[in-house]
Amino acid sequence: MTSTPQVQTVRGPVAVDDLGSVLMHEHVFVLNEEIRQSLPETWDEQERISDAVSRLKALAATGITTIVDCTVIGLGRNIARVARVNDQVDLNIVAATGIYTVSDIPDFYRYHGPGTLLGGAESMTDLFARELTQGIADTGVRAAFLKCAIEEELTPGVERVMRAVAQAHLRTGAPITVHTSARAGTGLVAQDVLRSEGVDLGAVVIGHSGDTADLDYLHRLVDNGSYVGMDRFGLDVLLPGDERVATVAALAREGLAERMVLSHDASCHLDWFPPGVREQIAPNWHYTHLHDEVIPALREAGVTEAQLTTMLVDNPRRYFTPAKG
Repeated sequence: MTSTPQVQTVRGPVAVDDLGSVLMHEHVFVLNEEIRQSLPETWDEQERISDAVSRLKALAATGITTIVDCTVIGLGRNIARVARVNDQVDLNIVAATGIYTVSDIPDFYRYHGPGTLLGGAESMTDLFARELTQGIADTGVRAAFLKCAIEEELTPGVERVMRAVAQAHLRTGAPITVHTSARAGTGLVAQDVLRSEGVDLGAVVIGHSGDTADLDYLHRLVDNGSYVGMDRFGLDVLLPGDERVATVAALAREGLAERMVLSHDASCHLDWFPPGVREQIAPNWHYTHLHDEVIPALREAGVTEAQLTTMLVDNPRRYFTPAKG
């Protein structure tokens, strides 16, 4: 008798069949920790935790049972803080390992590793694998997937992180999510690099694919085998919401709901903007926008209940189910 596959979450392992309805690309906190520590007047720990609890409880009330937190090194990941939030919210939070950079690698890795002054094995891969199999630092929380990024171009640093992520995937079987620029078409570049390392692209979400209405580009990503992340609903400044809805509906009519996942790329706190600015420039960019506005619009556009279930329940479950072999 085979056991039911499990997914590691901040609160411990959960049966993959119990993930329920999933938002596949969100964040809890996105911070620059060094600046936060240098400007203590900008941060009240208890206030931020309480605010996060309130926002995530509102999300859970919509029927979402799991969020995939794509916060990694480079985005201020603090799993202990997220765990304090999760202690107060009945929601599965799935943690990531990896490094977010769109240019250079962290200086910690600059002089050792493949192609560097000191050479040697790729220690980033060892770190990612350890966080997947043993845990993140001393938190007791294990990551469940890998995350890397590419924006306008494949810089040497971006490529090195991406290859380390691919190698950790091959070592552990953990799936991958890639932050990409749909405008620059770099989802295809990411697929090329990952495929060259032997990654099964069916285990990859090409994140932020929903920032374009270019169906040809999206078809190419899907034809290569990956999921496309229609995961920035609410970021109307990058692509209006009605175009995002029309693109998902068009792909669904073509029978491609099985290759799409939905989300916002939102967060409880993001320090990239001064207080209040995020709400001014992107008022719909919050956790409940999908259920408040987008899902009704998708239904109106002809997306069926079965297709919504495929994108929110079945695809995440398949993504987190280890491949056999």
